[in-house]
Amino acid sequence: MLASLKNKVALITGAGSGIGRATAEAFGNAGAKVVVADVNVEGGHETVATINAAGGDAIFIRTDVTKAADVAALVAGAVDKYGRLDIAFNNAGIEGETTRIDQCEEATFDRIINVNLKGVWLCLREELRQFLKQGGGGAIVNMSSTAGIMGFQSINSYVAAKHGVVGLTRAAALEYAKDNIRVNAMCPGGVLTPLVQAFIDADPSRGEGAFKDLHPMGRMGKVEEIAAAVLFLSSDEAGFLTGVPLPVDGGANAR
Repeated sequence: MLASLKNKVALITGAGSGIGRATAEAFGNAGAKVVVADVNVEGGHETVATINAAGGDAIFIRTDVTKAADVAALVAGAVDKYGRLDIAFNNAGIEGETTRIDQCEEATFDRIINVNLKGVWLCLREELRQFLKQGGGGAIVNMSSTAGIMGFQSINSYVAAKHGVVGLTRAAALEYAKDNIRVNAMCPGGVLTPLVQAFIDADPSRGEGAFKDLHPMGRMGKVEEIAAAVLFLSSDEAGFLTGVPLPVDGGANAR
């Protein structure tokens, strides 16, 4: 499975559960050394324990991606432990709030932008600095969403943040292409993660059936399917692929 990932050092934020955990475990199974980051300490340690129990090599570093000092310490900790950084998946994020724009509180907008967009920017900036220190080269995947390439009503702050991630990804891909640093975005459809469950719980009218209806394939995605796509984007097999917001959404983006 993607032999080019063996012994690479991969950093994953939001890896204490959901897509982040599945991706961290997949990197571990592929032979990468894994740096697990999350504000969820218990979940982060559980992810590390699972990877190490399967014969992998992983560490946990508690990180709040909205704090520049935490993000700098995360990258420094990865390098202190493993000597370098090769791959990053900037996955940490929070759910959107279901409200129309005229009813959205400024604090809500700020919270969602700070985690889902600024948090990605802070991580991206620190990772790029490390890649350049190493002489260039590396792969970064930023977590966006189908909400980053399509419009959805009532989750306007989330849509704005995820569109911002796609724009940031494209700009970074152009800026660092000559440094052999690839930057892509992952755009999942509905995947039944704790984040999506929280979104459903906040508005019961948006049940699991509504998410299934979004996808022509008639089902929600699996965390393992998103993880597999992230690993591909991070691998040498995707060496000529950069600046791409990749929809993994059961055909929703094709409508």
